[in-house]
Amino acid sequence: MTAEQNRLEQDRNREAYWRRWGPYLSDRQWGTVREDYSTDGRAWDYFPHEQARSRAYRWGEDGIAGISDNHQRLCFAIALWNGADPILKERLFGLSGPEGNHGEDVKEYYFYLDNTPSHAYMKYLYKYPQKAFPYQKLVAENQRRGYDEPEFELVDTGIFDHHEYFDVFVEYAKHSPEDILIQISIVNRAASAKTLHILPTVWFRNTWSWQSDSQKPILSHAANVIHASHPSLGNRWLYFENCHNVLFTENETNSQRLFGVKNHSPYVKDGINDYIIHGDQQAVNPSQTGTKAATHYQLEIGAGETQIIRLRLSDIPDLAEPLAEEFDTTLQLRQQEADEFYQFISANNLSADIRQVQRQAFAGLLWTKPEMLNLDTKLYIFG
Repeated sequence: MTAEQNRLEQDRNREAYWRRWGPYLSDRQWGTVREDYSTDGRAWDYFPHEQARSRAYRWGEDGIAGISDNHQRLCFAIALWNGADPILKERLFGLSGPEGNHGEDVKEYYFYLDNTPSHAYMKYLYKYPQKAFPYQKLVAENQRRGYDEPEFELVDTGIFDHHEYFDVFVEYAKHSPEDILIQISIVNRAASAKTLHILPTVWFRNTWSWQSDSQKPILSHAANVIHASHPSLGNRWLYFENCHNVLFTENETNSQRLFGVKNHSPYVKDGINDYIIHGDQQAVNPSQTGTKAATHYQLEIGAGETQIIRLRLSDIPDLAEPLAEEFDTTLQLRQQEADEFYQFISANNLSADIRQVQRQAFAGLLWTKPEMLNLDTKLYIFG
C-alpha cells in the first residue's frame, strides 16, 4: 500500500480526516443558479461578474487555486494585481450565456497540474497577463460574432504577445490532515523586470448575514500570523513571512456601491480591492480584525526570474519555525508520494507521456471536486 492509499484508508476508517481540507472552492460562483434569487430565473443577470468583488455569496465562495474545509467555513485563495487592471484578479472571468456567441465560457488560462485523492499534494498553474486584462474587449467581440464564427479567446487579444505574463504556480502539501503548507512560485516570462502584487487571502464564508442566531467568526493579526477563530471549525493559524503589509476587511456586501443603500459595516468585501487599486486607506480596518484578510506582497521580478512565497495554514498555535527546513522536506515527500501513487494505479504498458496525460486528467477531476462527487473513492478502487 502506498502512502497515499494509507491516507485514504485512514480517512475511510475515520482515523484521520485527510479529506477535510481540499479544493472545495468553485472557480466561479457568480452568475450561477446557486446564487440566483431572481423572480425570472435569469441567474446571469441577477449576479454578474461585475458584482462579485462587492457582493457576499450565500451558498459558496470562489477563488483562484483555492481551498477550504469541507463545509467551506474558512477559505484560502490567491489574488493578483499587475498594476494595470481596473480590479484585483480574485476570481476567473468569463462570458455569461447571453454574452458568448457559443454560450457560457471562461476566458482565462489555468491548469490543474496535480492532485491526489486525499489532497495531500496539489498543484495549480494560473497565467496572469502583465497588461490590463481585456474584460470589455472579450465581451464586445464575442457578442459581435455569430454562431457560425469561432469564439474570440483571450490569446486572440494579443495580451500574451512577447511573453508578457506571469506563470503563477500554487502548491499545497499536507504535513498532517489539519496542517497545510502553501508554496506560491511566480515566474516572470517577459524580457524585462515586472512588478506584481500578490495577495494570499483568507476569509470566512458569510453565514452570519443569513442566520440571525449565527455567531460571527473573526480573523485577527499578531506578528507573522493571522488567527482564524470560528464557532464550529475552531482555531486555525495562517503563518507567513516578509510581506509588505496585512490587510483586513469584512466579507460583507458593499450595498452602497451596488444598490445605493447605506452599508451595515464601514469595511466591506471589496475593501482590499479598493485599498490596492485606488489607494483608499479607509477601506481596510486599521485594528486588523475582520472576516477577510490578505497578506500583501509587492514583488519586483526580473526577466525569467522565479520568486517564491510560503505560507502555512495550521491547527497548531505558536509554531516556532513554521516555514523552515520541515517545509521543504514535507513538500518534497508529498511530491514523491504522489509519484508513487500514480505509478501504482497506472497500467504498466503506458508510455511516460500517456501516464502524464492520465495523471493530469485525474488532477483536473479532483480539482473540480465539487462537481465530481465520490471521485476519490473511484480512484482508490481503480488502484
